[in-house]
Parts: sequence; C-alpha cells; structure tokens
Amino acid sequence: MQNDEPMAYGAHPDADATALERLLLTSGILGDQQISVARAAQARTGAPFDEVLVSLGLVSERILRSLLAREWGLPVLDLATTDRDESFIRQWSGQKLLAQHWMPVRRNPDGSVVVATSRPVTPARRALIAAEVEAAVEFGAVSQWDLRQFALSVFRHEIADEAANALSRRSPLLSAKTVLSRGQVAGFVLLGLVAAGAVALWPVRTAEVLIVAMSLAFLAGTVFRYVVAVRGARFDMVERISDAEVGELRDRDLPRYTVLVPLYQDAHVVSRLVPNLARLDYPPEKLEVLFLVEQEDRATQEAIDAARPPANFRVISIPPGEPQTKPRALNVGLFFATGEHLVIFDAQDAPDRDQLKKAVIAFRRGDARLVCVQASLTNFNASENTLTRLSTLESTSWFDYVLAGLEALDLPMPLGGTSNHFRTAALIELGGWDPHNMTEDADLGIRAKALGYQVGLINSATDDEAITSAGVFIKQRTRWLKGYLQTALLHARQPRQLIGKIGLRRFASFAVLVGGTPLAALTVIPLWIAALAILLTPTIELAELFPVGLLWAAFISFVIGNSALVYLAMMGTYKRGQFDIIATAVLYPFYMILMSIAAYRAVVQLFSKPHLWERTVRGRSKIAPDQTAVRTYEVGGL
Repeated sequence: MQNDEPMAYGAHPDADATALERLLLTSGILGDQQISVARAAQARTGAPFDEVLVSLGLVSERILRSLLAREWGLPVLDLATTDRDESFIRQWSGQKLLAQHWMPVRRNPDGSVVVATSRPVTPARRALIAAEVEAAVEFGAVSQWDLRQFALSVFRHEIADEAANALSRRSPLLSAKTVLSRGQVAGFVLLGLVAAGAVALWPVRTAEVLIVAMSLAFLAGTVFRYVVAVRGARFDMVERISDAEVGELRDRDLPRYTVLVPLYQDAHVVSRLVPNLARLDYPPEKLEVLFLVEQEDRATQEAIDAARPPANFRVISIPPGEPQTKPRALNVGLFFATGEHLVIFDAQDAPDRDQLKKAVIAFRRGDARLVCVQASLTNFNASENTLTRLSTLESTSWFDYVLAGLEALDLPMPLGGTSNHFRTAALIELGGWDPHNMTEDADLGIRAKALGYQVGLINSATDDEAITSAGVFIKQRTRWLKGYLQTALLHARQPRQLIGKIGLRRFASFAVLVGGTPLAALTVIPLWIAALAILLTPTIELAELFPVGLLWAAFISFVIGNSALVYLAMMGTYKRGQFDIIATAVLYPFYMILMSIAAYRAVVQLFSKPHLWERTVRGRSKIAPDQTAVRTYEVGGL
C-alpha cells in the first residue's frame, strides 16, 4: 500500500507547496520573508514543506492541521476529543498505519468508517483505504504528530507490552527476564553444596583454594584490561573524521535522524539539557528529538514545556508498565522513531555540535555490517573532588584505550549507555534493548557481534557529569555490575552456540571482560584484608595457618594487579591532556574498594531484586559545563 501513497509536500516543491503557500499568505499567518525562509530550508534539505514549517517553528501543529484541511477540502479532525473505538482500531498494526499516514477512528451508525489522514486524499488512496477497512470512508485532516500521539494512546497497552516483553518472547534465552536457567540453578546449588562441604571438612585447604582463586581472578581481569588498553594505545582505531569532511556535507544529502532522550525525575536538569541538544549542527527539518518521559513524571514534562524547546523536540509519554527501566523507555521510543539513524543521549549530556554529522560519515564509510558507532564521554566536572577525578581517569582509559583495543583485536565491545549512534533498521533487527537487563548497552554489543555486526568508534565526545558522592556512585556501579552479571549468565546459557557464532577467542574475551569484571571486583575487599594481614601479622603466626609462599604469591599478584590499574588510570590523561588529575591515579586501589562494595550489592540484588533500576541522580555538580571548550583528539602513546 505504501507504494501507492501520494507524495508528501516537498516532493515537487514548485507544485505541491504552492497552494499551502497561498493559504499562508492570504490568511496573514506568514509573510513573504517567512515563506522565503521556509522555501530556502526546503531547497537546502529536501524535506517535506509542511514538516519544514513546523520544524522551523513558523506554524503550530494546530494551524498546520487547519491549513491542510482547507487545502484538501476535508474537515479538521481533533483526535484528542473525537469519539474513538479502540477495539475497532486495534484490528490493525499501529506501526503499519503510522507508516501509511492514516488511522481508522470509529465506525459510524451507517457502516462508514471515520479515517484520520495526514496526507492528501487522491481517488486511488481513498479506494485503497476503503478496501482495507471494507467500508465507505469519511476522512478528517490531522498532522503526522497527531497520528503518532493518537497511536500511543490507542495502542498504549500493546506498545508497553511489546517494549517490555518482545525480546523475551522471541528469544527467551537472550533475555534477562529470567535470571537463571534451570541448569544454572542446579549448577549453583551443586556448587554451594560442594563449597559448604569443603569448608566443613577442610577449612584451611578451602581457604587456600579461595585465596588462589581470588588472586587469579583479580589478576586475570586487570591484566586482560591492561593488555587490551596497550593494544588500543598502539593502534588508534577511532574513525578519524575531519572538520573539512563535515563541512562538505550538504543538508539535502543528510538522512533523517532521531535522538532518543530517556528522562525520569530529571526536571532539575531539563533547563540545561534543551540548549545542549539545540546546539546540534543538524538541519531541524531532518532531526527529531524525542524526550521519553514516564507517564506519571509530571514534573519533568512540565519542565520541558517551561524550557520552550524547538518545534522538532517532542515528548513521548511512556505508558505504565514493568520493568520501569531505561531500556523499556528506549524501546517505546524506537517504535516511534522515523530516522534512518538513531542516537541515545542522557539527561546530563552535552554532545559535540557536529557529532551526528560525524556519525553519518562513519556509517557511509563502513559497510552494512556497521550497526553502531560510539562517541566517547568526557566529564566536565573532572576536577570537582577526588571521586570525580578517579571516575574521569577510569572513563578516559576505557573510551580512549580499552575500547580502541577491543576494536583493534576484533573482540566484542560493550557499548556505553549514551552517545551510541545506530542504523535504525539494524537496531530493530537486533530486537532493540533488553528492558530486563541493567546494562542493556553491553548486552546489545554482544548480540550485535553474535549476528555478525560491527561496532566502531568516532572522534567525537559528549560532555557528561561525573558522580560527586560515594553513595550515588555505589548505587550506579551496583546497577552496572548487576547488569554485567545478568549479561554473562544469559549468554552462558548456550555457550556452544555463542562460541559457534563469535569464535572461542571472542567468547573468552567476553567471559573475562563481562563476567570477570564483577568477579574481580568481588575479590578486592577480601584481598585487601589478606594483604593487610600479611603486612601486619608476624610471619611465624601466619605460617601456622597457611603456607607463607602462597600468601606472598597472592600478595604480589595483588600488587601487580593494582599497579596495572594505576597505570591504566594514568594512561587516560595522555590523549586528552588532563595532566592536572594524573596524581590522583595512585588512589585508584582505594577507588576499587567502592567498586567491590557495589559488586557485593549487585550479587545480593541479582537474586533479590534483579530488575530494580537504581536511578543515578544527576545535575548535582557545582561546576557548570563549558560549552565553549575545544577538544583535541591526538593519538596517545605509552
């Protein structure tokens, strides 16, 4: 049916838009100068003329609806107040109807059907829709946004259910909705019984085995990350896109882009967020920014209204449902996304102005397997306190070296939670995000690799806010580490299949990075206790319990692992020139104690509250981001 759609305004600008221009001029809504501005924007971007008018803020949706109705010779249909028959409407697919720019509203007593349309009605279109509803049709004019809001209202239960359960229904073994499979439950029960028996029968030997196991787990995790980071420093794998290349892009050749911004209880940062996103250098006629706000979060919705965002910024009210997580909201946003490409930004983000254009260039350079490109994150409040300095050291080494190393070695790359740019069609093929996974980004990176897709990096950054308090930090890392455990467990349900898809080397990398990260964090506090015991307890007394050589070997491995972490933290400063925080790297072993506390909370929550999303409170920094800062991306060395 889509092939028979009449062309939207702008397909033939000298013909299709003329009548609408006359209406705007004769009614006095716009003047010649404003019409010229709209014409120029349409010629520059190739966007439909009616969408140009709204995106530039020249006319409102209400006025556009009235004008379209007059031009098409149809009555205006107010979908917010008109009677509807939802059971009748739900006979069709909401997404299909939106793509075809019409939607049935109700059946009249005489058997005819009231149809809302956001496109003109030709005889062929009337016949096709009448055949679809199997009745005579009575049209009313609406805007495309009216249709999208109407679909969200009518199909709210279906949309909420699809966002929460589509992946678990289609691929239950790839969904974290079920924490442990039966086999995994049996395995953990057996392991627990064996451990309990060993402690009862051979307590000292069991302690020795635990010391060795914890030392190896900590050393393996830190050394693996160190080796990958060194590789990333030697081979800079970031897609380098110059300002000249960005400048050569023509607006007409740019694809439509969707920005998804999940928000929950973020009213206090909206006044900063709106101008941060309004700075994006992308034609508004081809850019839609969708704020994904939970239905009950009235404060955030009111804050968005008060911020007076540009006309192409919209609010999607997320229907109630469980689990109430960021990935569930993103799945709802994906349902309404119209862009060829799509990116996620968080409430506190301030992306580089040209980031979307750099992503477009990167996708054009790559082949169809390139599903996502990741921009790096920078912390605008890095120097605020010791915790923000340590967090910045961790994130810079991760984005600048570890991710580059994973790319250089062709290993699975866990995505970050923000500034991920996708090919929308490929993202839909992947099944969107797992709403039950606390690190839906890392899980999506693994699923992408399993299906043969590639993830890349671009030389663009997003200003983020480093967490300023230990309590909030521990809650955030609890969620992250719980998500890593979820991801490791669900992909371990079918290890042979995963190895068959990505290979043994990549599987081992996934196991060490995703599964090993929380395990290594769990060892930190026990190893600190053991290290202090070795240093503070006389050797003779220790020898009565454990072999001294074993204890010192564990101590040395602990020192080596922490030294690797300190060096990794220091590496992060080179590429970005943040030498003022480099001395803080010596405190990184103590920073890992906070990570260890979070890891133990993650294990408890994995079994008690597996789908609890502990919200990270943002906007508490006393330092405001500097939007005038110029970033450099020099290749770092060792």
